[in-house]
Amino acid sequence: MAALARWCFRHKWLVILLWVAALLGASAAGKIAGNTYSNVFSLPNTESSKVMDLLDKAVHEQSGESDTVVWHVDSGSVRDASVQQRITSMLDKVKHQKDVGQVVSAYDPAGSAQISKDGTTAYAKVTYDVLGSALEKSQVQNLVDTAHGARASGLHVELGGDIINTVEQPPAGLSEFVGIGAAAVVLFLAFGSLFGMLTPIVTALFAIGISSAMITLLTHTMNVPDFAGQLAMLVGLGVGIDYSLFIVTRHRKGILSGKSPEDSAVTAVNTSGRAVLFAGGTVCIALLGMFTVGLSFLYGVAISAVMTVVVSVLGAVTLLPALLGAFGMRVLSRRQRRKFAASGPHVGDAVGPAMRWSTFVQRHPKVLASVAVVVMVVLAIPTLSLRLGSSDQGNDPTANTTRKAYDLLADGFGPGFNGPLTILAEVPGGAKDKAALDSLVTTLDHTKGIAYAAALPMQPNSKVALVTAVPTTSPQDKATTELINHLRDDVVPAAESGNTMKAYVGGPTAIFKDFASVLGSKMPIFIGVIIALGFVLLLLAFRSLVVPLTAAVMNMVAAAASFGVLVATFQWAWGGSVLGASRQGPIDAFLPVIMLALLFGLSMDYQVFLVSRMHEEWVHTKDSARAIRIGLAETSRVINSAAVIMICVFGAFALSGVRVLGMFGIGLAGAVALDAFILRSVLVPSLMHLFGKANWWLPAWLDKRLPHMAVEPAEDEPASPQGGTPDRALVTSAD
Repeated sequence: MAALARWCFRHKWLVILLWVAALLGASAAGKIAGNTYSNVFSLPNTESSKVMDLLDKAVHEQSGESDTVVWHVDSGSVRDASVQQRITSMLDKVKHQKDVGQVVSAYDPAGSAQISKDGTTAYAKVTYDVLGSALEKSQVQNLVDTAHGARASGLHVELGGDIINTVEQPPAGLSEFVGIGAAAVVLFLAFGSLFGMLTPIVTALFAIGISSAMITLLTHTMNVPDFAGQLAMLVGLGVGIDYSLFIVTRHRKGILSGKSPEDSAVTAVNTSGRAVLFAGGTVCIALLGMFTVGLSFLYGVAISAVMTVVVSVLGAVTLLPALLGAFGMRVLSRRQRRKFAASGPHVGDAVGPAMRWSTFVQRHPKVLASVAVVVMVVLAIPTLSLRLGSSDQGNDPTANTTRKAYDLLADGFGPGFNGPLTILAEVPGGAKDKAALDSLVTTLDHTKGIAYAAALPMQPNSKVALVTAVPTTSPQDKATTELINHLRDDVVPAAESGNTMKAYVGGPTAIFKDFASVLGSKMPIFIGVIIALGFVLLLLAFRSLVVPLTAAVMNMVAAAASFGVLVATFQWAWGGSVLGASRQGPIDAFLPVIMLALLFGLSMDYQVFLVSRMHEEWVHTKDSARAIRIGLAETSRVINSAAVIMICVFGAFALSGVRVLGMFGIGLAGAVALDAFILRSVLVPSLMHLFGKANWWLPAWLDKRLPHMAVEPAEDEPASPQGGTPDRALVTSAD
C-alpha cells in the first residue's frame, strides 16, 4: 500500500490522466452501446409463475403488459353519445399503436361489465403482446398522451398499470445532485478548505462516472433492473465520499503533526487506506450475499453495486493520493496553515470535544450502554409488525395519473378492483372438468372476501379457462393476502377433487404475494451468510473473537431499529405525503434484502474505521482503555461527518415523493444515523471498555492457523528521501 501510494503521489499527473482517460473511454463505450435495462424476474415453483407460463402458451395476446384507461364524468353518464364518441375515437388510435394486442372497451359487448353501477366511471383494458420490460418508454408515453388527449371539460381520463409509472418518475439525477451539494457543504464545514472539500467529491464522481458506464455495458450481458443504476449511484456517492474522507482526514492530521505532504499521504493510505480495503471488502461480501436468495432479479443489482464499490475503493487508493499530490498543503484551511507556520507541528493525543466525550464514555460505560440499548430496543419494536408485500398505486403521489386512475376505479367498482385475481384452470377432461370449472366459479362468487367472480369465454378447442375474481379489499391489504392463501389451500383443492381439472391462482397481486413469500423464506440464509463472512473478515483483520462478535450483534441491532423506523413511517403511515407515505401499506418485499446488504456493509465500514484505530493504538501500547479512548476520540468526528454525508445523500431520495425511493432513503438514512451516533459513538466503545483486554483475545491455537491480514501496517513507513518536515514558508504561501 505504501509503495503504491508513493508512486501515485509522485506521478500524480500521469495517474490523473489515466483516470480521465478511463472515465472518457468508459463513458463513450456506454453511450455507444446504450442500455438494455430489464425488470424481468421469475418465481420458480410458485402458482403465480405457473399462471404466467400457461398464459403465454395458451392465450398469448393476454399474457403481455396490461394497462387500464379510466374515464369519469362529473355529471351525466359515460354512455352519453358525446362521451362515447370521444373515448371510442381515442381507443381506436390506441389499437393501432405498436405491440398493442387487444383493447377491450366498456362499449364493446365483451366489456359490458366495465361501467360502474352509477354510470359515471368506465374503463378499457389495453393488453400488449409483449411484457412491460420489452416496451420502450416512448411507447408508454404515446399511450399516455393519446389517452389524455381525450380529456374535456367534465371528462377525466387517467391511466393505471405498472408500466405507466415509468413515465412519471422524478427527473433522473435530481437526488444525486442534491446529495452531492449537501456533501460539499458538510465537507467544507469539516475541513474549512475548498481543496480539502473537492478531493473526496472529485474522487467519488470519477468512480460514479466509470461505474455508471460499466453498468450500462453490464445490461448487455445479463438482466439488470432499471433501478439498479440509481441504487449504485446511491451507494457510490455514500461509500466513495466516505472512503476518501477517512483518508484525507488522516492525511491532514499527518501534515499538522509535521510530516511532509508526501509522507503524510503515504501514511494515510497505508493506514486508513487499508481500512478502506477491508471496509470495501465487507460491503462487497454483503452485496454478493444477495445471490444466496436465488432470485435472478437481484443478481444484476448486486453486481452493479459491487462494481461501484470496487471502483470507489480503487479511486480512494490511487486517484486520491494523486490529487493530494496536486493540491499539496491546500488541503488545509488557511487558518490551519497560519497556525502551523506560527507554532509548528502539533503532536500528542487528540483534544477538544471528541476527547472529552471519549473520556466521558470511559468513565460511565454501564450507564451509557444501558441507555443506548433501551433506545435501540424501543426503535426496533415496530419491526415485530413488519409485513412484506407490494405497495399498490394507491400509494403513488396524488398528482400522478396512476393514483388518479386507482382512486376512480376504487370509488366506482370497489377497492379490490385494482387487484383482481386471475384463476387459470386446465380443463383437459371435457364436460366433467367444465362442470367442475362452473362449480368453482360459483363457489368463488360466494366466497367471503370476493366481490364477484366470472369466467371469461373460452377460445374454441382451448383446454385453458380464465376466471377473474375481484376481492373486496385492496391489493396491498393484509386480508387480500389471506384470501389468496384460503383460495389455494381450501377452495381450489375442493373444486379439483374427483376430476382432472387443475386450477392456479395468479395475477399481479398473487405475484407480489409469492415474491414476498419466497424472499421471506430465504432471509435467514441470506442473513446468516453475510454475518458469517463478515465475521471471518473481521477475525482475520483484528485477530480477535470479541470484536467480530460485537460487530455482528451491532449490525443486527442497527437493522432491527432501522426497520422499526421504516415500519412506523410507511407501514403505519406516520411519514406523511412528503415521504410518499400518505396511506398505510406493506414494506416492498425486495427492499429488506437490498437494505440489509447495504446496511451490513455500511455498518461494517464504521466498525472497521473505529476499531482499526483502536487496534493500532493497542498494538503499540497494550493499554486497552487508552486504545479505546484514543480510537474513539480520533475517529468519532470523521465518522460523524461521514454519517452526516450519508444521511444527506440518502435523505435526498426520501424527498422524491416516490414511496419505494422514500423507503430506501428513510431506511438507510435512519440506519446510518443510529449506527454512527448511537452504536459506534456510545454502545460499541462502552461495551469495549467493559470487556477490557478481552476485546483483543484470540486462542493461541487459532492464532497460529489464521493467515495474517492486518488493517494496520506492521511498522511506520520510513520517511521519503525527498520528504522531511514541510517548509513553513511553503505552508503560509500555499493557496
